[in-house]
Amino acid sequence: MKLARRAEESISIAFLDVITCGIGAVILLLMISKPPSPVAPAPLADPRVAQISQLQRQLFDVQDQRNQVEAELAVTTPELAALQDEAQRLRAALLAAQMSARSGEQALARDAEELDSLRIAQQSLSEEMKRLLAQRERSKPALVGGIPIDSDYVIFVIDTSDSMRDHVKTTLKNQMREILTVYPHLKGLQILNDAGTYLDADTARQWLTDSPALRTTVIEQVPSWKADSPSNPTQGIYTAIRDFYSTERKISIYVLGDEFANGSITEVVNNVARINPRDAQGKPRVRIHGIGFPTRFGQTKETGVRFAALMRQLTRANGGTFIGLNAWR
Repeated sequence: MKLARRAEESISIAFLDVITCGIGAVILLLMISKPPSPVAPAPLADPRVAQISQLQRQLFDVQDQRNQVEAELAVTTPELAALQDEAQRLRAALLAAQMSARSGEQALARDAEELDSLRIAQQSLSEEMKRLLAQRERSKPALVGGIPIDSDYVIFVIDTSDSMRDHVKTTLKNQMREILTVYPHLKGLQILNDAGTYLDADTARQWLTDSPALRTTVIEQVPSWKADSPSNPTQGIYTAIRDFYSTERKISIYVLGDEFANGSITEVVNNVARINPRDAQGKPRVRIHGIGFPTRFGQTKETGVRFAALMRQLTRANGGTFIGLNAWR
């Protein structure tokens, strides 16, 4: 029994050796037969590489040029700004010089036109106007304060309010007489009140034939003339211009009053300028003169001051003269 067990043990050890050697041989074979590591394929040659390299070099050159230009621009920018300011200053100076030259040319043209107008006016003086001018030099009408007397037709616009009738009858008569004395020979005469009402309604829009008898009559009638009055001469002035305006006649309107109770001075001046246009020489066809009576300065100052302000502007704009009396007795 013991011999049998020994024989079994020897066979088992030999078998294990064989198995171990076999496994080792297999491992060795595996190691010997291991495939080589894969090698990366060589890159293919790209035909655009040279072009890309050239473009990169060009890009670098452009960047260098840009940097150089920016540096030069940084240096020249202040100089450019200074040059622009100087150019602007020179343009302004040139414009001012041109405007000054143009103004000088216009002034010379105006002076030439005025000189021509004066020459034409001098040449066109009628014998009647020369006679009137000579008469003025002889009579020296100081009482009318240098009012031009070159008109052949005279219209009185007289305030017929209570203040005029109650306080200045004698003074009003004297002023009318003095005015008419300056015009010894008139071709026409007419009398309205400040509301545009005619002294003689039958003669509306007609000229009265001047005569010593007519002058005496109107001078005596006017101070006692009772007609509705707005204490505002504008309607009488408008009516006188609209009814008698003519390019063929030289007309003077004499406004005798003491009040301008209501209304706009600027509006009246503009309305008169519209209905009394100027001639080719720039002179109004109808002269407007004014005489102010200070009846209201002791009571209601505003209306008297407004009358003086209105007549001062109207007479200045329409070739006339305004006289403010300092006493009404």
